[in-house]
Amino acid sequence: MEKVGVHKRDILVDRVEAARDSQAEAQEQFKSALEQFNSVIQLKDTDLKQAYEKLNREYKQCEEAAEKVSERIDKVEDVSEALFDEWEDEIALYSSQDLARASKQQLETTRSRYTKMLASMRTAEASMTPVLRTFRDNVLFLKHNLNAQAIGSLQREFSSLKKDIDILIQRMNEAIGQSNTFIEQMGT
Repeated sequence: MEKVGVHKRDILVDRVEAARDSQAEAQEQFKSALEQFNSVIQLKDTDLKQAYEKLNREYKQCEEAAEKVSERIDKVEDVSEALFDEWEDEIALYSSQDLARASKQQLETTRSRYTKMLASMRTAEASMTPVLRTFRDNVLFLKHNLNAQAIGSLQREFSSLKKDIDILIQRMNEAIGQSNTFIEQMGT
């Protein structure tokens, strides 16, 4: 990409923005799924099979959103490694020790901010797994027990799932905030 004038730092910022955006999309998908889950457990005299299919679609979309978040975070890591490796190599090219020292300090500061941001992204990413497991378990339970009794027992799970999704959303908000801070700092 650099041969056509696109620098690694610009690619890194673009990928951080993409990862941040996919986290926000995943966050919305999890909220939507929770709303659908809540609507299913509120059902009285409606078609439970239709409710299952709707909830299962939401679950599949959550899985896809979580996978997209992971892929984008991986892409951020790929380009950042190349950027930091290149930066380190280029520091050795300086003839001025003062400029080399300043560049090395800037590299260390940037790497430190990046590491903090990436850790926040990975924490948010990891918190998706237990939510997806709980969601999958409940979708399967509904599938296997398409009756009013299943709906009653799911109500107990709803509060646990809601709590997990609230924690997930909080972690994703933190990761998004870290991404925004990193992007702002890269621009300066």
